[in-house]
Amino acid sequence: MRHVWVVFTIAALCTATGTARAQTVDDGIMLAKGTLFAGQIYAHDDWDEYWEGELKRDNGNIGTLTTQSNHWFGNYAVTSRLNVMGSVPYVWTRASQGVLHEMHGVQDLTLAGKYSFWEVPASPIGFIKAIGVLSAGLPLGDYTPDFQPLSIGSAARRLTARGTFNVQTAAGWFVNGTTGYTWRGHVTLDRPYYFTMGQLFFTDEVSMPDIADLGVSSGYNKHGLMAQGQITVQRTKGGGDIRRQDMPFVSNRMNFSKAGGLVMYEIPKLGGLAALYSIAHTFEGRNVGLATSMSAGLTYRIRLFSKVNP
Repeated sequence: MRHVWVVFTIAALCTATGTARAQTVDDGIMLAKGTLFAGQIYAHDDWDEYWEGELKRDNGNIGTLTTQSNHWFGNYAVTSRLNVMGSVPYVWTRASQGVLHEMHGVQDLTLAGKYSFWEVPASPIGFIKAIGVLSAGLPLGDYTPDFQPLSIGSAARRLTARGTFNVQTAAGWFVNGTTGYTWRGHVTLDRPYYFTMGQLFFTDEVSMPDIADLGVSSGYNKHGLMAQGQITVQRTKGGGDIRRQDMPFVSNRMNFSKAGGLVMYEIPKLGGLAALYSIAHTFEGRNVGLATSMSAGLTYRIRLFSKVNP
């Protein structure tokens, strides 16, 4: 039901700037060679309605489900075409009603390499890039995934391959398209059996379905200002629905479509410090919350080696 651990850990991984730019695993921006970028992003996500399969409903045993997280990240540009990233979030979850207790803890370590393998700097439509990303994640905290929707993550090891196509004009306008596929490993529960997809399994291992996602964004990026709108779609490749009047299960199908926007501004005369704010709303889903998500943070960029060529 909670999709924060699926998308925010991937899409909000290592949010960073080059020149007041929000460099993530799924955009078309690369840091200049020798640049180190680090920062912290706070995210808040809540919902009081959700989709139980295709049925939209509320639940008095949950009330409003709130998820908060702090993401610490670091990026380093090995070259202008190869950037490496790392991120660790600390997550809190809380239900406003009922007896389910809140949970919190360190979630997953995510590491990624981002490589710009095709560039056309001066085409008739602008600077064109094609970028490939390979990222991997593994749980750090000893949290349980078997307490949805309050679990802070899925506790699944994962590997994601992503391709991104980006066009940036000289005037500062850009269009970005990205698609990714995530393979997830088995999850181990603290019980010897479970029921899902109409079947009883006498094992503590759960096979996790893979995930495919697609995103399109467009906006302006120049003179220390970045503003964009985006649409993100996720589809789970398998998994069952939440059973009627039951708790969600870690391997449930979690599909959604959401729209949002992001603004980032490099603060003048503060030498690489930038502030960002983003908002997104889930307008279609299956086994996820009808959520509104917001994030804000500060990022800092420093050039470690002043004599390197970009």
